[in-house]
Amino acid sequence: MSCVLLPNSWSTTILASKERRVIEPRKKQQDAGSTRDRILITNSEIAQPNSIPPLVSALKTCAHQNAATFHFPGHNRGRAAPSSLVHLIGLKPFIHDLPELPELDNLFSPEGPILEAQKLAAKLFGSSETWFLVGGTTCGIQAAILATCSPGDYLILPRNSHISAISAIVLSGVIPKYIIPDYDCLWDITAGVTLSQIETAIKELHMEGQNVGAVFITSPTYHGICSNLTDISKLCHSYEIPVIVDEAHGAHFGFHPQLPFSALQQGADLAVQSTHKVLCSLTQSSMLHMSGNIVDRERICRCLQTLQSTSPSYLLLASLDAARAQLSEKPGSIFNNALDLAIKTKNLIGNIPGISMLGTLGFSNFPVIDPLRLTFGFWQLGLSGFEADETLYSDQGVISELVGTRSITFAINLGTCRDHIQRLACGIKNLSEASLLSFEKIKGQIEDHCGSAPFTDITMCLNPREAFFARKRKVAIGESLGKICGELICPYPPGIPVMIPGEIITKKALEYLVLVKNKGATISGASDPLLNSIVICDV
Repeated sequence: MSCVLLPNSWSTTILASKERRVIEPRKKQQDAGSTRDRILITNSEIAQPNSIPPLVSALKTCAHQNAATFHFPGHNRGRAAPSSLVHLIGLKPFIHDLPELPELDNLFSPEGPILEAQKLAAKLFGSSETWFLVGGTTCGIQAAILATCSPGDYLILPRNSHISAISAIVLSGVIPKYIIPDYDCLWDITAGVTLSQIETAIKELHMEGQNVGAVFITSPTYHGICSNLTDISKLCHSYEIPVIVDEAHGAHFGFHPQLPFSALQQGADLAVQSTHKVLCSLTQSSMLHMSGNIVDRERICRCLQTLQSTSPSYLLLASLDAARAQLSEKPGSIFNNALDLAIKTKNLIGNIPGISMLGTLGFSNFPVIDPLRLTFGFWQLGLSGFEADETLYSDQGVISELVGTRSITFAINLGTCRDHIQRLACGIKNLSEASLLSFEKIKGQIEDHCGSAPFTDITMCLNPREAFFARKRKVAIGESLGKICGELICPYPPGIPVMIPGEIITKKALEYLVLVKNKGATISGASDPLLNSIVICDV
């Protein structure tokens, strides 16, 4: 033990630790000006040391240090926090908004609480290794594709993949082999992919002498529709091809008998989950899980270091640890109440006249749907999803998860309460009573709509990376037909591209974009969100 000479009021012992020397000043009476630095914790918030998740515990300890701080961020543990935000959320988020201090570990080379937290997550989710993500599932998908595919490889993926998969194709230089998913024009919803589609794509590429870097599957979809990952994984592994699953909406899978099996339980090699969606971490925090030995874990680490921020938010990281701990307390029963509420919701709304409920009948190839994702159709009332959503919000203050041209999707989660279910049911009942139309008018609307499927005729002239770097120019929408698309255009949510750079612009794609825009969708990615003009590749 060594000592340094400090003023009498700061008589100090310096404790040497493995990572760094930590100054532990003696307690002294604080003046009135220092009271804002203290964190008041009620008895109900205090837990036994063994029950506090490791990263949460480390963050708490660091935030409670009586330290002279000369590090980032600039608000200096809340001392200079913007008053407008302090009035909204208080000081605690700022006090715990700490940088990569040695006691908090390093996200890219974890040896302490981050490593321990990730190991606990891996044990809970059944992975061989788990990585915490502060860039959302987008970052995890990009890392998974970069880690399994090299430039010139082919990536087999459904055409309704999230925009993050397309950006990964641009970054990696891989070539997409698109699978056209099942599409139901009555609902205007795409489903998953089948085993036969994957097998056909693999065989076609092998006959052409091409190397398949990975197969990428979205399961569940935003609407909760699940693909048969067990059979797909077995098929891909017979060709020694890794399976990547965008499981953004399925972090809760496998934790109740009524829930579908998780991607890892079905044999996937990499699964990326948005822990912040159905589970309870902070928005933008996700996890990447690995299983098996097909994928090089060192390459995943390098990709994550390339893609993730070097200044990760420890609030996000700690929230992942806390969400894991919350789930591990009652892994087999934590979703009991949510599942009961989902059944109650279906019973309350399912028999309301003019309301359709999404089930497996319209998607015979996909018999499994997430029971916590409820989608109701409103076309029999003569309403689009956007119109119904606006009325539900103004009438009952209902805020939905996903709005479509024909339907609205509602997410039931651990925080859903009975009062909100009652308000939803009451709002939809009011819609039905006010809007029910005649059958003949309904029939005409259904037939008219079924001609606008967006994924029926795709021709790729340039791969997405080539198109990304190609020279471009803007043309009027009427002049764009037959040209090579130069921008990634998609209604958001759900963030599924209707046009991808490098593809020929088709009449059906243009009609679909105009349709959803006119019905109220936000068009993301277009340089002209009004769709009066489109950027094309000038090649």
